[in-house]
Formats: sequence, structure tokens, C-alpha cells
Amino acid sequence: MSIPLPWWLIIWVLIPYLLYKTVRVLLVRVLPFTWRNWCSLLIVAGALYLRHRSGWLGLVLVLLVTAGLLTVWWWRRPASFARWVRLPVRAWRLRVFFYRRHWREAMTTCRLAQRFDATLTVPKLLRVRCTHATDELTVRMPRGQNPDDWHRAATDLAYSFNARVCRVYSGTAGTPPLRTGRLAPIWRAVDRVRYRDRPRLVRLVVVRRDPLSAIVPALPVPAMPDFAALPLGLREDLHPFLLRLLATHVLIVGATRSGKGSVQWSLVRAMAPAIRSGLVRLWGIDPKGGVELSIGAALFTRLEYTDPGPMVAMLEDLVSIMRDRQARMQGHIRAHTPTLDEPLYVLMVDEMIALVALLLDVELRNRARSALALLLTQGAGLGVLVVGATQDPRKEIIELRDFFPTRIGLRLTERNHVDMVLGDGARTRGALCDLLSPDPGLRGIGYVVLDGQPEPMRVRFGYCTDTDVRAMATRYAAPATTAPGPQPSEPQPASRTEPPATPPRRVPRPRTAGPLLPDSLAEFLGRDSHQERDGDGRDAA
Repeated sequence: MSIPLPWWLIIWVLIPYLLYKTVRVLLVRVLPFTWRNWCSLLIVAGALYLRHRSGWLGLVLVLLVTAGLLTVWWWRRPASFARWVRLPVRAWRLRVFFYRRHWREAMTTCRLAQRFDATLTVPKLLRVRCTHATDELTVRMPRGQNPDDWHRAATDLAYSFNARVCRVYSGTAGTPPLRTGRLAPIWRAVDRVRYRDRPRLVRLVVVRRDPLSAIVPALPVPAMPDFAALPLGLREDLHPFLLRLLATHVLIVGATRSGKGSVQWSLVRAMAPAIRSGLVRLWGIDPKGGVELSIGAALFTRLEYTDPGPMVAMLEDLVSIMRDRQARMQGHIRAHTPTLDEPLYVLMVDEMIALVALLLDVELRNRARSALALLLTQGAGLGVLVVGATQDPRKEIIELRDFFPTRIGLRLTERNHVDMVLGDGARTRGALCDLLSPDPGLRGIGYVVLDGQPEPMRVRFGYCTDTDVRAMATRYAAPATTAPGPQPSEPQPASRTEPPATPPRRVPRPRTAGPLLPDSLAEFLGRDSHQERDGDGRDAA
């Protein structure tokens, strides 16, 4: 049964519906398309206007002049030409002719497209940005997804886009800058939109070639170090990697010949002016007989590498300094600020596992572990920091590993070591430390978890040659007046004012003048371990 309707009623119902559909198409389809392709549309509109006003001859002349200017720009200023012309054109070409062409197929086969109410919802590709080595894709996830789904599909996405590595990042947009001046209210309003939190956006970084394949030379020594942003190397996006050293301890874990020395000396290089002025007092322990740290001995206020007894005594002296500073800060301040009167103490321990796991003397080993535990749990806010390096994150070192807020993972030998060093799920989020190449030309590459970003960042640390270290030790040597204790080769003075006196210690054994080794390795090298044990008994007696 049909009910006839008057024509005027049909028009009054149809017109609002048509207006609604037209406005919706403009807002949802046309305006976003115009915003994303405004440059292309502007070029096409200009070409059509020239064709209409001057004909084909005028259009060809303008194109020839433009090509000549671009050629001169590329010849004289290749860096700015790449930033403003070559990379944007490449991003436009890949977005239109590659990524959008294969996008729906890749999302469906990687199980990232969601089906709801008989409709397939595909993640939306918002923007493509190219660098010299990577393609960065900004994607809006469908409802019902989270970044962990994309982390699990990262390998499939890489091969879907003809690459071997694809990293997924889901961090916030960052902190808006401080605006001042007359236009500050307008800029603040823009920043509220620009820096708003958008949890549904993820960033895919498709690595076309390794941007960190070249050796990063030693970075320039800063005129005045900023302990909240010390430059140590380059990130995968070719931005400087800045380490926040204040109120944190740093753990460096990597297999043999993975580049731990690059991290250590890059950190020392970033602090060198403060070491020379006395603002930083660098202490060092090298159980490998001084092979690593003794080359820059002039930079250290105190350095021990010959005998385990003085090494443990150094840890206990640093605990005493920490307790004295803690008493001075009680009721006054909660966070330490480095000054010449209250300097920043940085203890650098190479092969920390030798102190807490491989010492033959049980009493010394327990004292070392107790002192390190106190420094790691109480020293960060007091300006007494520990930078430890080790090859194996397992064994007894596992008890102290969680006390290091900042961890750097270099090349590791086993898959499960990655989560031990950088935290649970770090390898799933892209920290492939066990897949880093052992090629000597690729040492110093590792993964670091940055503040405010759960995904690890791939970093290559600066390579300091022996010549760089010697020159740095000569120019930025620690002042002798700030030395709180003697060097290993000097006799122990009868009284000291800094650090405070410690409980009586056992006399060190004269036969441990080399690296600290376990029993099995000492016997293999022909050392008389039984004679050393007898010497321990005589010392104790």
C-alpha cells in the first residue's frame, strides 16, 4: 500500500538530507584531501593558469627556468635542497604510488584491518615523511587496537614494504616550548592543538638503509656540559643522543668487543670540562688490570686497578662520602645540585661482575656487593652516581641490575638477555640486541630506552681512539688539589680529611697484581691458587 505525498513535503525532506550529505563530503573527504595535498594542488593550479594566460610556450619557459634554478640550488646548497625539495618529493611519490597502492593489502594480510558489522576497517595512513635512510609513516589505528598489536606485526610490515626492518613508535608529541612576547597567546593556542595527546596514532619507521653504518667520530667536547643532556652519539634518526646523567645510574651491557668503551669514553668526553674545573670528580675501578681506564688516568681523581682490596676500599670510601653529604642535606634540600664545594661524584666500574661475582675472597666480595647496593639505592639523589659495565647480565649481577634506572644494551649473545637488560618486552618493541652484527666496523651500536618513549631507540656511540683519549687526558686532567685519596702507586697517608676514615681493612695480598679471575681460569693459567689461600690465612691471622 502506497501513500501519496505532496511534492512540497518531499522537497522539504530531501533538501536538508542533500545539504547534510554535501557538507559531510566537504568536511570528511574534500578538506582533508586538500590539506594533505595542498602543495600538489597549488602546482597544478599554477600550471593551468599559466597555460590559460600564456599558452604552452609560456608554460615550457617557466618550467625550464624553474629547473635551472633547482639545479643551481642542488649544486650550491645540497643539504637545504634535500630538505625542502628532494625528500618531500620522494615522500609524495612513495605515498601516492607505493604505500597507498599496497596499503589495504598489507594491512589485511598482516591482520591489522578490523571487520565490524560486515565492514572492513583499515588503519588510515595520514602522512609519509622521508629521511636519507628511512620512511616515517604516521598511521591512525582503528578502534580496538593498541601499539602492542603493531609491535607484533612489525616484521611482517617490513617485508610487506620491501624492507628488512620496521620499527613502531607510539610516544607523545613532546613538550610544547615556552612562548613569550606579544604573540605568545596565539602560539600557545596553536601548541595546544599541535602537542595534544593522540593515543591512537602510531609511527612506523621503515628502514631502507642503515643510517648508523658509518663510524661516528668522537663528538666535540662541549664548552659547559649539561648534565641533563650529555651528547654521546647519534640516534637512528640522525639526531644527537643526549643522556640525562643527573639523579640516575647507568648500566652498560654488551658482549666482548661490542663497544662498551665507546659508551664510557663518550660519557667522560661529554663531562671533560667539568672534570678539569673540579665540578665532577671521576673515580674508576678497572678489574682488568687497567687495560681500559688507565689510558686516561689523568682524568680520574682516583683510579684503582691493581688489587681488589683498594677497589673495595674505594667503594666504602664513596659510601662514607655519600653518608656525610646525606647528613648535610637533611632538612635543607632533597636533590643535589653540583657545585665546586659539593661536586658530582661519578664512579665508573669496568667489568662490574668481577667485583660482585668473581672475587676469590668471599669477605671482599660481600663487602663490594654491600657497598654497591648502598650506592645504587641511595646515591642518585645525593650526587653520587655509578656507571657500571658488564658482559653478562645474569649471575649475581642480576640482583643489582634493577637498581640502574638507565640501561644501555649493546650486542648481546642470547635472545633472553635483551629483556633482562632493557626490561620485559623490550625485544618485542624493537630492541634486537642479539641480532646486532659482530663486524668490527659496527661496534658501538646499541639500544636505549628514552624518557617518555616506551620503544627502545637505536643509537651509535662516538668512537674515541687512543689518541683522542690521551689528548683529552692531557687537556682536561683532573686538578690534583681535589684528589681525596692517593693513586694506587703511592703509599697510604696516615690521616685523611676526605673521605672520612673507614673501619680497619685487611692488608691486601701482594700476588693479585693483575685482572681478577675465577679459580678455574687461574689454575689454567698456572697460578698457585693454594698458595694464595694460605696467604689469606696468614693475613687473617
